Amino acid sequence: MQLKAAHDYAKVLSTHVNHLNRSVKTITGKPTSTHISERIISEAKSLLKFTNWNISEIAYSLGFDYPSHFNTLFKKLTGITPTEFRQ
Repeated sequence: MQLKAAHDYAKVLSTHVNHLNRSVKTITGKPTSTHISERIISEAKSLLKFTNWNISEIAYSLGFDYPSHFNTLFKKLTGITPTEFRQ
């Protein structure tokens, strides 16, 4: 994943990150970072269900430098670990 933060999307859209964040929040009621995190977790769930990749491989494929950061985000947003989700 090459677009991991609001400023990455703002650059691609040729707009200022503050404008992007304000617009997304006004329209959806959620911050840009929440949308990005939810999309990453959605992709992670698909990879956990439909591949036999280990957790580290999934974390790296989603752009995480450390699998522990992926585990932390996954648990924060879903309430369970990636391993628990896979089971």
